[in-house]
Amino acid sequence: MTIDDGGFDPLDLLRASAREAFGYEVLRPGQAEAMRAVADGRDVLAVMPTGAGKSAVYQVPSLMHTAPVVVVSPLIALQRDQVDGIREDACRGGAVMLNSQLTAPAWREAQEQLRAGGVKFVFLAPEQLARDEVVEELARLRPQTLVVDEAHCVSSWGHDFRPQYLRVGSAAERLGRPQVVALTATASPQVRAEIAEHLRLRDPFVVVEGFDRPEIDLEVRHHRDADVQRREVLDSVLAVEGAVLVYVARRRDAEEYAAALRTAGRAADHYHAGRRRADRDDVQHRFLAGELDVVVATNAFGMGIDKPDVRAVVHAHVPDSLDSYYQEVGRAARDGNPARAVLHHRPEDLGLRKFFAAGVAKEEPLRQVAAAVRAHDGPVPPAQLRRELGTSATRLAGIVNLLVQVGAVGEDGEGRLVPAAGGPAPGEAAGAAVELSQQRRRVERSRLEMMRGYAETTGCRRQFLLGYFGEELRDPCGRCDTCRAGTAAQQSVAAADEPFPVGSAVVHAEWGAGQVMHYEEDRVTVLFEAEGYRTLALELAERFLDAA
Repeated sequence: MTIDDGGFDPLDLLRASAREAFGYEVLRPGQAEAMRAVADGRDVLAVMPTGAGKSAVYQVPSLMHTAPVVVVSPLIALQRDQVDGIREDACRGGAVMLNSQLTAPAWREAQEQLRAGGVKFVFLAPEQLARDEVVEELARLRPQTLVVDEAHCVSSWGHDFRPQYLRVGSAAERLGRPQVVALTATASPQVRAEIAEHLRLRDPFVVVEGFDRPEIDLEVRHHRDADVQRREVLDSVLAVEGAVLVYVARRRDAEEYAAALRTAGRAADHYHAGRRRADRDDVQHRFLAGELDVVVATNAFGMGIDKPDVRAVVHAHVPDSLDSYYQEVGRAARDGNPARAVLHHRPEDLGLRKFFAAGVAKEEPLRQVAAAVRAHDGPVPPAQLRRELGTSATRLAGIVNLLVQVGAVGEDGEGRLVPAAGGPAPGEAAGAAVELSQQRRRVERSRLEMMRGYAETTGCRRQFLLGYFGEELRDPCGRCDTCRAGTAAQQSVAAADEPFPVGSAVVHAEWGAGQVMHYEEDRVTVLFEAEGYRTLALELAERFLDAA
């Protein structure tokens, strides 16, 4: 289905549909262009800030055809929110979920609705695409569109990589290769490239809306003493009227901060992966309903949270990357009103993050797993392989993920492991997987160093943050602590002093191909494909970098 330009503005129909079915009086930047591309049947990669209406990019054009839309979404809670929103309005076409929490009768009811053509949208987790019966059921529906929500999860460069997303590209082929619409709120250039590659996007229309959230004030508070840091974290939360999200590094911190805030009179609770699912769902529900005004959480909380009136996001410790930081602070001010992002930084916390970072994989366990999968006559369940090798489920999963990425191991429709057709021998696969693991470690370290750079810069924090994502802000923002302190203006680099334009492709003799991301005072930051982020003195950049 395409929109014909004959005699009228093709966007008029989209705007009318958005207004009548969704109540959108005005389409936001990027929405109209992305909707037009979806309506024209193109693959689309849309990188749009939290709260910019990404779901409308596929839901509005879907009103113009009768074929179903399959939506891959990583969290069941997020699926539930989206399905409930669609079900509230009959004009949107109805929706069902297919996930591991459904009872057998609920599965059958969902299948009957789909076969009868009674619903437009099918929401499922990426794990469901490993089940042959699910893919075959969806293929019979001849879907018009396959939507991949939180698409950054497909990228090993991303801050929330999920190996299950790697199967989405092949599943799309089995579904008859509908158009693919990939959506995310945060994606650096490297992540965008991997999304396009792994999802097998065909000549995609790419829209990258500005990463700037000017309504969010940025501030970093520096500490040397842990007790002082803790008191000031609490003070920064108590000073805010309205809803607050507090992010911490450890589960214990989440529990202790929540207890302290309750003692101080705030309606607070904690959220982390160690709590029962029912308790986590209850915390999320009460926060969205306004019954809690503070949630203290690890990074397990927040994806897909649609609460417009969060007035502050406070980080008690530095996150693992600016990718995570941007997505977490972006949960504030979705209503467009002013909010604050306060990061409490103590240098020792960076050491904690390095401790949590993934180590480099060992070659021998990789070779053993690859050889064991090959030694079986047919598919082998992971549980059986785990018993044979005497290893843990977590350790085996990490090894298998690497072997899948180097093309040595695959999965069948029931999640059993099989040797990949034409894949490398076990020894070769182990060597390639170790190299991949080392590269990922370098990238993680480089992202953590960029987080340190953001916390310690005396330049404009917004310029630094946007530069990380390849977006240039020429003048200091005036809405961060360094601008207010007067140091940001002193750090600005004139365009004439830049040896390579921001966004340009460069080559380093040792580190290979890269992209210029950001200038600050006498330094330039370059994102290299194999090494991650590197910061060079300008004089060295002119000597060791060449235009690609």
